[in-house]
Amino acid sequence: MDRVTVNGKSFRMSIPESDILREVDRVAAEINRDMDGANPIFLCVLNGAFMFAADLMKRVSIPCEISFVKLSSYNGTQSTGDVRQLIGLSDSLRGRNVVIVEDIVDSGLTMLHLLDLIREHEPKDVKICSLLVKPEKLKVDLHVDYVAMEIPNDFIVGYGLDYDGAGRNLPSIYTLE
Repeated sequence: MDRVTVNGKSFRMSIPESDILREVDRVAAEINRDMDGANPIFLCVLNGAFMFAADLMKRVSIPCEISFVKLSSYNGTQSTGDVRQLIGLSDSLRGRNVVIVEDIVDSGLTMLHLLDLIREHEPKDVKICSLLVKPEKLKVDLHVDYVAMEIPNDFIVGYGLDYDGAGRNLPSIYTLE
């Protein structure tokens, strides 16, 4: 599908599933190389990162664990800048190598909040892995260790990302027209 309608808004395909999976393969290979012997715990940020995390974990071949956290700062198509913790950490991170798996880093505010929460649990090391990064929208100095793709400051849906709860199931990524 070249175009889709989600909650009454039109979107055009911008990143086909094949391109996404090629970049997931690349990121997984980097993680396998860099984290070999580290036995990391991956923290998937719900809801948006679930598809990315699932495909990534199928390709991560090193010993590891996965857990889930849920944070939110979006309302419709705009980031509110107000990060709310919805579901907290349930696994011990003390002395662990942590890899945060995120769908998209745009302003960076949500990630900074999550990093603060994680550091309270005294991990050995924390790395950030994001499917997408919007470099021109970053409001904070943030190093993302593993980036599948950089994109412009457009609103997108698909591959786990939503518009008011809809569109997560699309296998490709679509940009708001």
